[in-house]
Amino acid sequence: MPDMRGTTICCVSKDGRTAIAGDGQVTLGDTVIKHGARKVRAIRDGAIVAGFAGSTADAMNLFERFEAKLDEHGGSLARAAVALAREWRTDRYLRKLEAMMIVADDERMLMISGNGDVLEPDGAVVAIGSGGAYAQAAAEALVAHSSLSAEEVVREAMQIAARICIYTNADIRVEVVGGEAA
Repeated sequence: MPDMRGTTICCVSKDGRTAIAGDGQVTLGDTVIKHGARKVRAIRDGAIVAGFAGSTADAMNLFERFEAKLDEHGGSLARAAVALAREWRTDRYLRKLEAMMIVADDERMLMISGNGDVLEPDGAVVAIGSGGAYAQAAAEALVAHSSLSAEEVVREAMQIAARICIYTNADIRVEVVGGEAA
């Protein structure tokens, strides 16, 4: 069976707001099988946003486990992310999951991988997935050279990635935390 591919997730923090965006395309081999997949979510009553790249079933499992870790750690984003990464790296079943996550609140953004990595970007942008490098480059330029809001930056960066990456489409969903609406 061909590999399931296709996701771009981009997260931007600007002016006290953090926005995460994901495209909707899911590809099986060289065929698009879904255009409107939901790969970003707001959780904890909108206090945290999360997005995943990778196998859909694996990512759903990780979302559930991350929410459980948030409950175990009193809603602490960093502690929950570290606990998930530790479990992901050491659990025999979870080690086989092929996915990455970005989680964020109004103070920080974290990328979590199955290698046990919990990385906080140096700047205001982080992106993952097949079109992640395109979206990140576009978002970095937009943050530095425009007055666009965090939400507008991720939306435009994702549109740019969709025009370049064959595994990314323009069905963009955005979730935002922090500050006042733009």
